[in-house]
Amino acid sequence: MKRTSHGPSAKRLRQEAIRRGESLGEIARTIHDHCTVSLLRAQRLARGLTLKEAAAGLNSLGAGREDAPRVDGDQLGHWETGRQPRPATLALLCEFYGGCSPADLGFDSAAAAAPSPSSALVVVGQPLPSPTTLRESFAADSLEQQVDAARRSLDRTLAVGTVTSTQLDLLDEQVLWAREQYVYTPPAPMIKVLLNHLTEVEDLAAHRQPAAVQVRLSELTAMLATLVADALMKLGHLPRSQSWYATARNAADDSGNTELRARVRAQAAMLPFYYGPLEAAVSLSREARIICRGRPSATAAFASAAEARALAKLGDAEGAEAALRYAVAAFEQSGAGGPADSDAFGFPERRFRLYESGTLTALGRTTRARRVQEAALLLYPSKTGIDPALLHFEAALCLAHDRSTTEACQLASATFLRMAPEHRTPIVEERAREVIGALPPGAQSVRAARELREILALPPGQM
Repeated sequence: MKRTSHGPSAKRLRQEAIRRGESLGEIARTIHDHCTVSLLRAQRLARGLTLKEAAAGLNSLGAGREDAPRVDGDQLGHWETGRQPRPATLALLCEFYGGCSPADLGFDSAAAAAPSPSSALVVVGQPLPSPTTLRESFAADSLEQQVDAARRSLDRTLAVGTVTSTQLDLLDEQVLWAREQYVYTPPAPMIKVLLNHLTEVEDLAAHRQPAAVQVRLSELTAMLATLVADALMKLGHLPRSQSWYATARNAADDSGNTELRARVRAQAAMLPFYYGPLEAAVSLSREARIICRGRPSATAAFASAAEARALAKLGDAEGAEAALRYAVAAFEQSGAGGPADSDAFGFPERRFRLYESGTLTALGRTTRARRVQEAALLLYPSKTGIDPALLHFEAALCLAHDRSTTEACQLASATFLRMAPEHRTPIVEERAREVIGALPPGAQSVRAARELREILALPPGQM
């Protein structure tokens, strides 16, 4: 059965089969049938092992045996995608996978047999050639034969790939759909969607693929990992978010895509911007801007705008204004920011204005900030995420800076209560509390401030 991008993953099939009480052999057959992988690979996936873990287990099992091969993940991957292992290796594989026969692993049953209790490796009742005999046989081949055999083996390896162009295109479409869905979907259910896509990408990326395919898989991994990190940040899972951002950066670097490397770092700067340290936010966004190498692009504008916002919050007015000027120039020259841009990795004008508003608000430029906030709010579609709420909280911060205490707290309270409960995540609560922290000395005890604190203290479902 040909696997499509909508088919079940090996991990999911394994979990379902375990719940049904199926044996490892039955699980392997199910994975083989539904995921279009070799029987050898299906045996490994049925046990939930990575290539590295399986290779380590084979080496441990063969320790001390003269005929046992040394196995690494790449070599095991070659056997899983069609290369015939040597007889002694095949016997070790059969033993490692619970006494399977060669046929159970997808190889000719005449090639080897599982070892007997005495550890003598036999093939259909006859002893296998010793390693010395095999070496002597290979040495007897002419140099030309060895060279030709090596070339044919390499050609087979390069031809092996478990991903068709159609599969990859469908996977690209799924990830693009997830990026669009992310803009307005609450973070908790969105994480489940993203993890499902990541499982499929991981299954493909774990095996040897042509270089161009591997690059695309690394790009998809970086995008999905970035969105998982951002969702975890919204939910307040900060250490996990930081770890996922690191994974996203590794994947982006592995892809070699300069634009993506910069974009992931600019996005990662959001975590220290909201939760500290601000210096890390400046460092990440500045690194992203440098990676862009002065080329005007949406990512260069994003990185510079993020740097400006973090510098402003640190109190570096001169640095923030310089970074904001660069962001404006990059944004205008890149031609980015179309009004129909609904992609989480896009940088439409409304999002640029959100960062500009944050910079101006932190600098105390309240009159300019209000104009930017009003212009930005007009650009948002009816179906969107938390960005409009963030703009309203910044408007409340401007009121707090202007000593309009009651109005600031009332706006923050109304903004919070208008949000759908599933979007009232810790990051939103922190922005509302920031309004209270910005009130003039002695104003935090006024009635409107007390009411805002009480709203934020209520359990979900009681607002």
